[in-house]
Amino acid sequence: MSKIVGVIPSRWGSTRFPGKSLAIISGKPMIQWVVERVKQAKKLDAVIVATDDQRIADCVNALKIPDVQVAMTRSDHPTGTDRIAEAVESLEADAVINVQGDEPLIDPVLIDELAEVISSGEWDMATAATPMERKEDINDPSVVKAMFNRHGQALYFSRSTIPFIREPESNSTDGIYWRHIGIYAYRRDYLLQLVAEPPCALENQEKLEQLRALDMGCRMKVIKTEDFGIGVDVPEDIAKAEALLAQLN
Repeated sequence: MSKIVGVIPSRWGSTRFPGKSLAIISGKPMIQWVVERVKQAKKLDAVIVATDDQRIADCVNALKIPDVQVAMTRSDHPTGTDRIAEAVESLEADAVINVQGDEPLIDPVLIDELAEVISSGEWDMATAATPMERKEDINDPSVVKAMFNRHGQALYFSRSTIPFIREPESNSTDGIYWRHIGIYAYRRDYLLQLVAEPPCALENQEKLEQLRALDMGCRMKVIKTEDFGIGVDVPEDIAKAEALLAQLN
């Protein structure tokens, strides 16, 4: 049986929202919301918060949630992927699920689906995408588009509008555009290979690190999901998160 660990990268120095991991959302620090949601997943053997800041570590430790650990990591990691790789480098695990530390509404069911896919041994990585419903998102470079084949294998990710619809007047675009959700499952060995590789040309241009994996020939499964969640990127997103939490409760 595979041992699967959920890792939540949580750094202090966010450019747009420093210290956002400890921002209060509906009475609780954001990192607490994320940890509690991740702990609802049934297929994880442990949960690790990978952080470079003692304040975040103290907050997580004070929660005293069973099987939740803190891994102190370097502060100079260029990406969250590099941070989680350091956290699991000496850990006995078969697979790792990277849950963003700014997703207080992450769906535990989605985590379990990713765990099931990555434990099958058929894939190096797995991620998720949701149907794009708002037309304005199609041309928004901050919304990453995912393309995959009939087997769910990732073909490409882009900030650009893909695919291009040559004859929009005669073709329906229903089910064509998919928004990428930034949650990843990795075979542990593959994760360590990934961070050892330098960024590729496409990654440097699009600023999307998953393109490095595709450039390496990664077998990456894209799970279809209706879950969208909400990423808290700037202080203004807190009100949106609180409104969604109120709907759930």
